Amino acid sequence: MKHLITAAALLLATPALAEDKMTLLLDWFINPDHGPIIVAEELGYFADQGLDVEIVPPADPSAPPKLVAAGQGDIAVSYQPSQHLHVAQGLPLTRVGTLVATPLNCLLVLKDGPIQEIRQLKGATIGFSVAGVEEAVLSAMLGRHGVSLDDVELVNVNFSLSPSLMSGQVDAVIGAYRNFELNQMEIEGVEGRCFYVEEEGVPTYDELIYVANPERMDVDQVRRFLRATELATQYIVNNPDASWELFKGYAPELDDELNAKAWVDTLPRFALRPEALDEGRYTRFEAFLAESGLVEGTRPVSALAVDLGAE
Repeated sequence: MKHLITAAALLLATPALAEDKMTLLLDWFINPDHGPIIVAEELGYFADQGLDVEIVPPADPSAPPKLVAAGQGDIAVSYQPSQHLHVAQGLPLTRVGTLVATPLNCLLVLKDGPIQEIRQLKGATIGFSVAGVEEAVLSAMLGRHGVSLDDVELVNVNFSLSPSLMSGQVDAVIGAYRNFELNQMEIEGVEGRCFYVEEEGVPTYDELIYVANPERMDVDQVRRFLRATELATQYIVNNPDASWELFKGYAPELDDELNAKAWVDTLPRFALRPEALDEGRYTRFEAFLAESGLVEGTRPVSALAVDLGAE
């Protein structure tokens, strides 16, 4: 009996198995686009999968994929259009999952401003935040209306997309999100108008994706990460109000009118199956970039993305 008690005491004293540490580099400061990530953290879904995930907002929104390619992070939140350009540039990156499964990007102008049609942007100043991807999308949108990139002045406004537009620093911005900047401007009393990229000659794509370095990634850890975010997405869809409470409780600055409005607009856009890969989207977007002269040649989907659930 004494031996049994001793054995039981030893079992109780045994520390829990250590969680695998992962570093996730976000694309932007924390906002409702990151809902499944924050909810997975708050509900303990990452811990349930044996993961300790460090969530890191960027100082520069264009840096996270490059840092992951260099081994300075396990996963980055990036954009499908960026992924095509990064791979064409030789960066060791592959798409491993999807976060937001529809375009959010738009070309944003003042609703009552002088720009009412895209063709009127000739000679205008346009702000952007991420070099390369926004220029690629903008080039296609302008081209449909007889305007080229040479006809506009591009200004890097970093995180200040809608503020630079409202202040008159620029005439339009590309890279503004319809679920965020439009709400931000409405709250400020200066309404904006979006020209939607997928309605202006740009193939539909996944706005936010997870990318990893295929030469360095731990496939099992990535699968567990995606499983946790899938469960979180299901929870969000089933419990939109409760999940908002969890999200806004993550940090004091998240509890405001802008994030509340953006949460409602973002909820239907989260990828319900983050592992699942739509190969057609990658094939079409790769061809679009090549036809636009923004990449040389085309790469197969296998060089751009992987469906870990199918392996």
